[in-house]
Amino acid sequence: MQCAGLRSSSPAPTAAWMGRRPRTARWPRGRLPAARRVVMASAAASDANSSSNSPGRGEEREEVARKEKEEKAAASLLMRSQKYAMLKQQLAVAAQFEDYKEAARLRDSLRTFEEEEPVLRLRRLMKKAIQEERFEDAAKYRDELKILAPHSLLKCSSDATTLGIRVQVRSVYIESRSQPLKGQFFFAYRIRITNNSQRPVQLLRRHWIVTDGNGRTENIWGVGVVGEQPVIFPRTGFEYSSACPLSTPNGRMEGDFEMKHIDKAGSSTFNVAIAPFSLSILGDDNDVLL
Repeated sequence: MQCAGLRSSSPAPTAAWMGRRPRTARWPRGRLPAARRVVMASAAASDANSSSNSPGRGEEREEVARKEKEEKAAASLLMRSQKYAMLKQQLAVAAQFEDYKEAARLRDSLRTFEEEEPVLRLRRLMKKAIQEERFEDAAKYRDELKILAPHSLLKCSSDATTLGIRVQVRSVYIESRSQPLKGQFFFAYRIRITNNSQRPVQLLRRHWIVTDGNGRTENIWGVGVVGEQPVIFPRTGFEYSSACPLSTPNGRMEGDFEMKHIDKAGSSTFNVAIAPFSLSILGDDNDVLL
């Protein structure tokens, strides 16, 4: 059954159906090339500007440049430090075998090296600037040292007191037990613990944090020190020496001692800080040969 009057009429043919392309907005004839060049140039400039000023791009480039500069400085410091270590080791051997002519030559080479070595030179300049109260110059030398050799600003000694317990440390490079060409550097350190409190204490455990020149960190825990758990009475002290091998010519150490008061049963333990100190074949101001 068909319903009359409900048939819909077919749509009128469009320009596309009739084989003609639909008209679109066009550039005014005669001005098309120039106008389009203006728009394209503007878009390119906008893209370039947004690319160069995009957030973080400038900071990223600066960070990459800074890291490259630090890596080059570290590599240069490593080479100079190895040369310095070799000269000191050769001087020790020459003196041991009483080859005084060679020892004198090596001593002069060491002095020349220390006069020209950038880290030692900057430290001398900074120290002199501080003595002469030229603090702006001292700050400039310090900033240069931070880039050239961050560890060089740390002394080869430290001194800290916790709850009346004073810990003093001094480190020194040992030429005779080092092999610079194999990347083996040996450092000894001397520790003095003084009890300036009114109560006796016992040293139970030690914890060291050792960081080499490449930033690698190692945590070391142990019972007591040098095989002992010494009791330190008021106004007395305890001293011992130990050593630390390192794969780089510079680094740092810090840590703490776990102690307890022994004059009262059930006393809780507490930690005594060991302030950071440097491990460096260049030593510090007290070790520089001039």
